[in-house]
Amino acid sequence: MNTISINGLTKKFGDFTAVDDVSFHINRGEIFGLLGPNGAGKTTTLKAITTLGKPSSGSITAFGIDVVRSPKQARKMFGYVPQAVSADGDLTGYENLLIFAKLFYVNKNERDKRINNALEYMGLSDRSHDLVKHYSGGMMRRLEIAQALVNRPKVLFLDEPSIGLDPSSKRQVWKYIKRLNEEFGMTVVITTHDMLEADELCHRIAIMNSGKIAVIDTLFLLKKSIGGDIISLSLMESALNVSIPDDLGMIIGNDDNRLLISTDNAETAIPKIIRHFEGNGIVVSSVTVNKQTLDDVFMKYAKSSLQSQSSMKDIRSVRRSFVRRGR
Repeated sequence: MNTISINGLTKKFGDFTAVDDVSFHINRGEIFGLLGPNGAGKTTTLKAITTLGKPSSGSITAFGIDVVRSPKQARKMFGYVPQAVSADGDLTGYENLLIFAKLFYVNKNERDKRINNALEYMGLSDRSHDLVKHYSGGMMRRLEIAQALVNRPKVLFLDEPSIGLDPSSKRQVWKYIKRLNEEFGMTVVITTHDMLEADELCHRIAIMNSGKIAVIDTLFLLKKSIGGDIISLSLMESALNVSIPDDLGMIIGNDDNRLLISTDNAETAIPKIIRHFEGNGIVVSSVTVNKQTLDDVFMKYAKSSLQSQSSMKDIRSVRRSFVRRGR
């Protein structure tokens, strides 16, 4: 069932078209990703869906509600964590959530319980009364997700959720995002230029480039569309006349004792292929796998490399922009 439907979404800034006639839907209970380089239109699309930016044209509906015409009603169903730091460093974790609870008109009798539940769920209970400026980057990001959970949203939007974090902190944030989805069935929408993040979290992704969507599908089908995994086998005898059953893959190359096989899933195919050869008296001396990546997918559909378009300076600067704020 569709949670959110976007049809013909376009956003212009003067003569510049940031989002160009984009259409897609988000299913209830999935983690959906908008993947693309900086400037692809991901954040602009997200802001339009979450009512933070009015589209130039097109329609957006969430749970049957027209988001453009009824933004206040839509916001009640959404939780949003922006790319830039939104927590106040001169307040405690608890105080930051209290502000959000008041902004979302959470009943006074429920505020304390909701705040403590959100802090506990994100693993921050023991630091709830510490000033946020003393939090690590990963803790700060988890606090921002906790803020977005106070109003108990139906959909959680995360703009570059792990940008600028170290690998350990990234995986902590990913763990909590997956828990929210798996334990509560929460629909999660993320923007990212991090292929590992998309691979780790998303059920489906839309690849964006230059304001357009190049392709949308599950990660498995996108990788399969560019040829699947390539298994390279070294045999103890000539590979020129060997064959394999169709359900194990397709032989795409053989040279002396080396055999190349294209298959949908190398992990499940390799044991079966080895058993097939052993059953026919052929000894396999070594196996290597070349797996298709999201960058391969991006290069096919967007005609460029995602890795080469991402600037590490831009990535790091966002989370480093946190400065002490006066009250």
